[in-house]
Amino acid sequence: MNPVFERFRLLASLAMHDLWHDRKVSMCIAAALVAVIAPLLLLFGLKFGVVSQLQSELLNDPRNLEIRMISSGRYDAEWLEQLRSQPEVGFAIGMTRSLNTQADLVQDSRHFVDNAEIIPTAEGDPLLASLSLSQPLEGLDVVLSESAARRLNVEVGDQLSLFVSRRLNSRAERGRQSVVVKGVLPAENFPRPAAFVALPLLISLEDFRDGYRIDAFGITTGKVRGEVGEELAENARGEKETQFARARLYAADTDQVGKLEQWLNAQHIDTSSRLADIENVNAINHVLGLVFGVIASTALVGCLASMLGAFLANIDRKRKDLAVLRLLGFDRPAVAGYIVLQASTLTLIAYGVGLILYKLGSEVFNQALAMSSTTGSVVCRITFLHGVIALLLALLVALVVAVVGMLRAFSIEPAESLREL
Repeated sequence: MNPVFERFRLLASLAMHDLWHDRKVSMCIAAALVAVIAPLLLLFGLKFGVVSQLQSELLNDPRNLEIRMISSGRYDAEWLEQLRSQPEVGFAIGMTRSLNTQADLVQDSRHFVDNAEIIPTAEGDPLLASLSLSQPLEGLDVVLSESAARRLNVEVGDQLSLFVSRRLNSRAERGRQSVVVKGVLPAENFPRPAAFVALPLLISLEDFRDGYRIDAFGITTGKVRGEVGEELAENARGEKETQFARARLYAADTDQVGKLEQWLNAQHIDTSSRLADIENVNAINHVLGLVFGVIASTALVGCLASMLGAFLANIDRKRKDLAVLRLLGFDRPAVAGYIVLQASTLTLIAYGVGLILYKLGSEVFNQALAMSSTTGSVVCRITFLHGVIALLLALLVALVVAVVGMLRAFSIEPAESLREL
């Protein structure tokens, strides 16, 4: 058998037998570690649970990524492309004037929605991400908000009529276009009655109200913009020819909301967003991280001092035994391994007990918090990675203690065992 392995096995056996022989002292050292590990795991679990819950709520609600352009302007396709090229932008699409983002939706005489919001959408729209549409909306496809679908009494695949009104040459006109429901957006994503449509349809609504002839709406009066065909896509101006009043804009993530607002404000564009809510969550994360860091540092220093004192006292108490080992041929590396094995074993035992106590404590916290309406789904939890990091930190403390113990043990000479004879 490998002599190195045999030497290590003998060393490990001596170290474990020594710990068991002095099990009362070993238990005291391990208990000191448990008293630090278990509360720190619980404290970090609560901190991580609270912050991750708040961050999850921010990320799961795409409205937190939205930046609203308050004032209207005239923005062309070149400016819109410049906006989309910004690394902070997750989604951007042009919007027509506010008056032209409304229309009547009608299923029958009893089911209709007056002045519903007509919102342009395209591939990558954060609000529609939960629907998992097979393909982006185009032509006469629409996605209704839950409140609009409920009032219209329609489901996916149903047809309904979109009506748009204007006054041309002192005469009231009302255009009509049939559209197909491709999806229904949950109320938590958009609570108001609305229809999400492809951009060309929204541009057609604006053109119609501006007095242009849009054959697809069943109205043959109005100014002609170039050659007008029968299809809606041909009637609508292209995006490159449109001057938009504003943009419907979403940041790539919560960290980019502030930067994107600054970019827009630098162009004298007034904006509004939920940046204050995002900053509140970041502030909570910072404060809880600071509190945990101070408590953890204090606890680790206290644990280090306690273990250090116990180990040094134990080494002084066993000076004769260590001297005998040196006399029997155990060199300094062997003595160092002996001490490291003991410190690591006690740390692993303490960590295991601390993990069990954390599990029990977290179950108590989770049940108590679940019963409270103010805390709701906040949970005390740590991930596997957090557990590994905590173990490595505990072993690092044990290594520091073992190093100091080694320096004390190295000063013990083999001759000390002979003086006791």
